[in-house]
Amino acid sequence: MYSNKEYLKHGLLFLLTLTATTLAGGEWLFGRSILSSEKPLTWGYFVRSMHFSVPFIGILLVHELGHLFTSIYHRVRSSLPYFIPAWLGFIGAPSIGTFGAVIRMKTMVTSRIKYFDIGIAGPLAGFILALGVLWYGFTHLPDADYIYEIHPEYADPDYNKEEAEGVLDLQLGYNLLFWAMEKGLADPEKMPDMAEVIHYPYLFAGYLALFFTALNLLPIGQLDGGHIVFGLFPRHHRIFSLSAYTIFLFFAGLGIVSPFEDINYLVLALPIYIGFVYICFRKSGLSNQNKWLFTLSIVAAQYTLVSIFPTLVGYSGWLLFAFLLGRILGITHPEVADSRQITPERKILGWLAIIIFICCFIPQPFIIE
Repeated sequence: MYSNKEYLKHGLLFLLTLTATTLAGGEWLFGRSILSSEKPLTWGYFVRSMHFSVPFIGILLVHELGHLFTSIYHRVRSSLPYFIPAWLGFIGAPSIGTFGAVIRMKTMVTSRIKYFDIGIAGPLAGFILALGVLWYGFTHLPDADYIYEIHPEYADPDYNKEEAEGVLDLQLGYNLLFWAMEKGLADPEKMPDMAEVIHYPYLFAGYLALFFTALNLLPIGQLDGGHIVFGLFPRHHRIFSLSAYTIFLFFAGLGIVSPFEDINYLVLALPIYIGFVYICFRKSGLSNQNKWLFTLSIVAAQYTLVSIFPTLVGYSGWLLFAFLLGRILGITHPEVADSRQITPERKILGWLAIIIFICCFIPQPFIIE
């Protein structure tokens, strides 16, 4: 079915991504880099960093294999998983070593049922493995003094993290599932603060897996969640997708424009932001008039809400993903020749996927101070 050249190409990308995430894991877990002379990533630390990279990449692999095997079952030709390595340590930038993985459909999908099955198989398969990784991470936490191995300065009673120079303060945000598993499984005396979870390989790998699961399950366009909505709501999937995207974009940009900002900032930022939001509706399927209506309504509502609740902010980190969805991937779903409704069993799985999305979505995943 696949040529030796394809196996070689995809296998090489997989190995490069595994290596890249291991290098990134060394930086997050131990503060060690292959390019550092002061704290080098030795072979021993490289192997220890694989406690992060192997479960993380394993979850992504299982996710993509869920798509692939379901495609094969439905006789839809698709590529092997493309893993995308992305270690940025060589420029001194933080990264997780990958931009994820995808498979590419080589033939048209002509059935609503096939779209649904292929879309839901990946998130469900990856989510099951992510649960196992998180369970192991929460139930096998090291002793509380483990953190002193990475941050010996914490043992100094006079050390103040907020006053320390050159320290990247990365706080991970909660989602419902991570919070519930922490409260139900973790030993409170061993459980790290969310700013230190990056040093715990299985917790960090599982956290990132939930993050990617939620991204894929957004009920928008041709994301996995979009395929699921397309199957669950055959008559109203366009409304669901457009509504979900509008809410997502609204939250992402909340606080960008505010009546409490300097007037010079507003004069410069407001037109740029309005143009950005308009561009994000490029592939919405709306008329040009309605694109402007949505754009101006969103910006006006954001401005008004912040004027009433000055401390209310969204998460600007989502704006890039919102741009990719609206400008490149699109927020509509193609119609199919075979539009038969999905079976009741599939509808149950679809609603389960929606619940998983709600439990996994992290409103503010990475907070850098």
